[in-house]
Amino acid sequence: MRRFAALYGELDASTSTDAKVAALVRYLADAPPADAAWGVYFLAGGKPRQTVPTALLRAEATALAGIPDWLFEASYQAVGDLAETIAQVLPPPQRHSSLGLADWLTQRLLPLRGQPPEHQTAALRHWWDELPPDQRFLLVKLIGGGFRVGVSKLLVQRALARHAGLDAKLVAQRMMGWTDGRQPPTADRLAALLAPAPAPGEAAAQGIDGQPYPFFLAHALDDAPPDQLADRLGPVADWQAEWKYDGIRAQLVRRGGQLWIWSRGEELITDRFPEVVAQAAGLPDGTVLDGELLAWGADDRPAPFQALQQRIQRKTLSRQLLAAVPVRFIAYDLLAQDGQDLRTLSQAQRRSRLQLVLADQALALSPLVEAADWQALAVLRQQSRDRGVEGLMLKHRQSTYGSGRTKADGLWWKWKIAPHTVDAVLVYAQAGHGRRAGLYTDYTFAVWSRPPASAAEADGVVQAIAARQPAQPGALQLLTFTKAYSGLSDAEFKAVDAVIRANTLEKFGPVRSLKPSLVFELAFEGIASSPRHKSGVALRFPRMLRIRHDKPLWQADSLQTLDALIPGLAD
Repeated sequence: MRRFAALYGELDASTSTDAKVAALVRYLADAPPADAAWGVYFLAGGKPRQTVPTALLRAEATALAGIPDWLFEASYQAVGDLAETIAQVLPPPQRHSSLGLADWLTQRLLPLRGQPPEHQTAALRHWWDELPPDQRFLLVKLIGGGFRVGVSKLLVQRALARHAGLDAKLVAQRMMGWTDGRQPPTADRLAALLAPAPAPGEAAAQGIDGQPYPFFLAHALDDAPPDQLADRLGPVADWQAEWKYDGIRAQLVRRGGQLWIWSRGEELITDRFPEVVAQAAGLPDGTVLDGELLAWGADDRPAPFQALQQRIQRKTLSRQLLAAVPVRFIAYDLLAQDGQDLRTLSQAQRRSRLQLVLADQALALSPLVEAADWQALAVLRQQSRDRGVEGLMLKHRQSTYGSGRTKADGLWWKWKIAPHTVDAVLVYAQAGHGRRAGLYTDYTFAVWSRPPASAAEADGVVQAIAARQPAQPGALQLLTFTKAYSGLSDAEFKAVDAVIRANTLEKFGPVRSLKPSLVFELAFEGIASSPRHKSGVALRFPRMLRIRHDKPLWQADSLQTLDALIPGLAD
């Protein structure tokens, strides 16, 4: 634990990529293999499952520190991080622990999950009493399931490659599935990850257990005028255009008579999509497909992503759910055929082979979008929402299939349509965490229940809110509908924080209710009906575009504006 806590401190304190890679290389050289395996797991994005409820962590830390609840809460709001708060308020340790990271996980933390509260309490008190603050901080992060550090998976791969003298692309391929929680990291797995590269002509020992390939990612193409795209990208004929679906990116791996479905997040999700397993039953052995998992509507087109979420969030798949939300896999790339890696072939060659592979299969092939020029393609792109897609994917016909978001192996662009926007009123605020601690940066927004008849009517609602008068049934009111915490600059957050403090009506723990005074333009990718929300709608990826100082409150949008954007509802 000591080595990993020191590494965490180095990584968190530095903004230099080279310094972070160097720190990781030193850790890999010094740490025992079992500890290093777990370290790589967490740094590469592996998520520890919460071992102890947050309420119990807070209660025990408060009791051991000998402080009242309000003082712990005030400290937490000032610090902005629960683990750091606990690490600092606890009394100094009286004992010492020399356990390594692997032993902490396998002998202590993992067995603690599901134990009775009194057992968990005794364990916490014992552990906290043998760790200094930096290791306590890390322990609480791991116990609470909130471990994060400022390194990317690509950076971890670079460090592993430098440590072992391997090509980073080989390390990236071997790491696929490394963070899947069903197979814990071990010293043996780390040794396989760092094993010498196969000699030329020697087959690489990979793919035995359904391992996928690293996903090739696209770059965002800004909304440039079509007449400029020819100068930037060349002739439209050089590009393969496909619809950009709004589903789950996935790979189907067919090897040894078995099928595996992997998400882009490297989670094995085969058992969640039995109909896709059935669709892929006829795939030849040694085939790997890249594509998209989509909920499919009764109108024979992709359903909104919110429908697919029903399948993702359910642990048990009932017959009713399978019938209500059928899922299809749309294939758009062929990565392996007959066990042969095809990623170095051109996009055009892989597409040609993909068409042949799927010619007599139940799986769907992503259709190509044909256009004579960029202007014609832009016109087709404007039909995206009517087709239930997000825009277009542009793939250069000569590009190979790379690893991650790189331009070294060719180019893919995602040419998305502009997001939906709505003008909404700020009504609640909560303090941020980490570097935003002490500032109110997490906001809740509302729209009018109907368009106000006048500025005076809207002002009457604002005055009633300020007087803490409940809304009358059927009367005009502001309905909360979404939260957002990103999109503003640091200077804008500070300015809004001052407005929030000046217009606070009530405090509910870390949350403040406000006298409405600011309108924001919000952007979002999708919208759907939701009985779980008071407004009846739910947004996908909401974020703030700007503060509308030019717009008075009564001109903010209403619920009818949102309803009109829900697919099928306006019809």
